[in-house]
Amino acid sequence: MNKSAKNSSNADTDEVLIHEPFKAGLPNLPKYFRDIWLRREFALELSKANLRSQEASTFFGRMWLVINPLFLGSVYFVLVSIISNGAHGGTDYMAHLLAGLFAYQFFAQSMINGSKSVLGVGKLVINRSFPRLILPISSVLIALYRFIPSIFVYFAFHLITKQPLSLNQLYAIPAFLMIFVFSIGVATLLATMQIYFRDLRSFLPYVSRILLYVTPVLYYADAIPQKLEFLKYANPLFGMFGAWGEALVRGQVPATSLWVSGLIWSLGTFFLGTFVFLSREREFAVRI
Repeated sequence: MNKSAKNSSNADTDEVLIHEPFKAGLPNLPKYFRDIWLRREFALELSKANLRSQEASTFFGRMWLVINPLFLGSVYFVLVSIISNGAHGGTDYMAHLLAGLFAYQFFAQSMINGSKSVLGVGKLVINRSFPRLILPISSVLIALYRFIPSIFVYFAFHLITKQPLSLNQLYAIPAFLMIFVFSIGVATLLATMQIYFRDLRSFLPYVSRILLYVTPVLYYADAIPQKLEFLKYANPLFGMFGAWGEALVRGQVPATSLWVSGLIWSLGTFFLGTFVFLSREREFAVRI
């Protein structure tokens, strides 16, 4: 709700933004999302403040964001090469690993940080009136800031090892957008669930590890055995990461099935998570 206040000594009009709690159901969505847009600077500053608190804005903090997935990629590369007797190896497979791990780290951080985005600022939620949806969105923005440096590292590796370059790699942009939208949906859904089930965060590292193993990060999307093809539809990340890897690493146009699966899971999770969050937002201050 917007009100205009005029000062008798000043001809300028100051806009005062008031976020009023709603009694039941969903809020007035046009006004709610307008409030979020008007508070976009708050969301950005909140993300930057959290980054500084996590030492991700320092040189060594940013270096660790890159070193960690590089180290994991090297470990998985050696492990998979040993298990497969060298069937999977070479710089092309290492490029696939790095691309997948960098993107997966973005999703995992969005999921884990999003789950505690509301509880982590309990005093702010209790004492200030603002659209709470800003909080999980900010956690995803933090993960995005941490993801950006890794992209430059990946392309450096891609060029040094003479991986194929193609205009088809631009398909990686909409593929990552699916991952981004899906991450917002997961963050909002888990942020709501965490309010009611405080032990949820204890299970998330295990969920994250399981999803990593069944997502086309350690393997190629087209290399999945026929008996495990159900993962293409049961695993929400399969289509998104399959399209990401096919486009970015191989420079190929991702299969239609990957786009369809990724879009359904991405948009479906986004709307579900947002709906659940907004319908329960009015209870957060009481339950915290």
